[in-house]
Amino acid sequence: MHIDYLKIGSSGDLKDGDFKIYRALEILPGFLSWSTLLVLIVLSYFKPVLVAYIVIAFDVYWLLLVLFLGIHLISAYTKYQKNLKIDWMLRLKNLKNDKSVSHKDSLSYKDDLEWQDIIHMIVLPTSYEGLDIIEPTIKGIVNDGFPTEQMIVVFAVEGRAGEEARVWANNMKEKYGKYFRNFVIVVHPDGIEGEIKGKGSNQAWAAKEVKKSLVDKENLDYDKILVSVFDIDTIVEPGYFSCLSYKFLTVRDPYRASYQPVPLYHNNIWKTSFFARVAASSNTFWQMMQQIRHEKLATYSSHSMTWRALSDVDFWSVNMVSEDSRIFWHCFCFYDGDYRVEPLHFPVSMDATEDKNALATAKNLYKQQRRWGWGVENLPYLIFNIIKRRKTINIKNAIGKTMIQLYGFHSWATNALIIGVIGWLPMFLGGDRFNQSVLSTNLPFITRTLMTAAMSGMVLSAIISTLLLPKRKEALSFIKKIPLVLQWVILPISIVVFGAIPGLEAQTRLMLNKRLGFQVTPKGAQASAATDGKEINWDQT
Repeated sequence: MHIDYLKIGSSGDLKDGDFKIYRALEILPGFLSWSTLLVLIVLSYFKPVLVAYIVIAFDVYWLLLVLFLGIHLISAYTKYQKNLKIDWMLRLKNLKNDKSVSHKDSLSYKDDLEWQDIIHMIVLPTSYEGLDIIEPTIKGIVNDGFPTEQMIVVFAVEGRAGEEARVWANNMKEKYGKYFRNFVIVVHPDGIEGEIKGKGSNQAWAAKEVKKSLVDKENLDYDKILVSVFDIDTIVEPGYFSCLSYKFLTVRDPYRASYQPVPLYHNNIWKTSFFARVAASSNTFWQMMQQIRHEKLATYSSHSMTWRALSDVDFWSVNMVSEDSRIFWHCFCFYDGDYRVEPLHFPVSMDATEDKNALATAKNLYKQQRRWGWGVENLPYLIFNIIKRRKTINIKNAIGKTMIQLYGFHSWATNALIIGVIGWLPMFLGGDRFNQSVLSTNLPFITRTLMTAAMSGMVLSAIISTLLLPKRKEALSFIKKIPLVLQWVILPISIVVFGAIPGLEAQTRLMLNKRLGFQVTPKGAQASAATDGKEINWDQT
């Protein structure tokens, strides 16, 4: 039986030797993270001096990393602000006169394709979200400024959400369908064998249905369709589709690229808990910095790509959770390493985690971070397919991408714990011999000094976070702005509780073959409306 290795979701899809290899690769990330932590804990008892020197060296590395990333954050913020001020529609209209574009390079500019030829397809997967979440998303697309008659909205409704979800979809079509080239509602049947309940299976079903009923039926040119897959709470900043079109028309080899905006979590930023704001802003800053180091980028959450690439790989996988990044790795392997992410340095806004009270918000924030950490499932997928395609894939590029991902997930699960917990263990486990040494006396001072210097990154984050905040209808006084800065004091705790621990749990689950299902993060009114006073188990494990 032929197996499409690019469509596998886990080791359970394989047999015999392939199963053993993939299963070993699933164990690898958790094994490396736990080995690092356990070895340092054991050595803190038997070799406390060695661990103390390792901790000091690691603290120095952390300080240098904070400074390095701080420079990138400032650069990313500068580009972000610059792109917000550009009239992208005007740039599109004057594209052929744009001196910054090399018209002689056929890979850089396609003379046979005008911006008026581009059709934007916006796929909006939805399940239990209410109109208070859905309608602002549709309004944002209508008000973007790009001609809506060149847009197709695909409203992908989960069948298990019931009749109410269909009513909401039809309500939106009746109200806003007149603005678009097409407004298509597709209902994803529940319980299809081989599928995991989640965004990936929903949007894959929707895209295939639209391919049959619209794209192929009307003989639309695959090379002229750009697909934006948005979380249902995604609100585009005006100019997004013009910026995306300009990028598509001016980059090298545009069909071998996905296009990534900067995710902001500002829709409900003034209503949610302070720790949710800090976690959301931290994620935004990481994505902004990655856009400067675009060789490290993979698609994340809401993003855009070509219909050509989607069609080539037969759309999204239906049997795994992290579909937003998996589609990138799928294309990367399918095109033998010749696929990349182009940063847009342009924002889209989504909801931060919000629930009926602070405790419920914290619980769901942890689950959200754990689901993001579950993106580690793409690491064994990547390595396994590199092995399978080793004769054709760009091996240097593939190994580089693998090492970046391996380092990223390992540091996610271990760095904060090494600094915040293990760094102090030699003094507790090292015994009297270590505690009477000069090194034991100086270790707290050295660590405190280095970490105090590293707090400059926290100060920078607080400043840029404040600058990014959307305007309120009622201006905040200076006194009320102070907590928005002081909330960053909890960052060291946040990166452990809502960073390292859920990341390590995700890797441990993968290592032990305890699968994590797709978790819908409830937000505000949706949480209370959907639960109706009862707790919903959003996880499918």
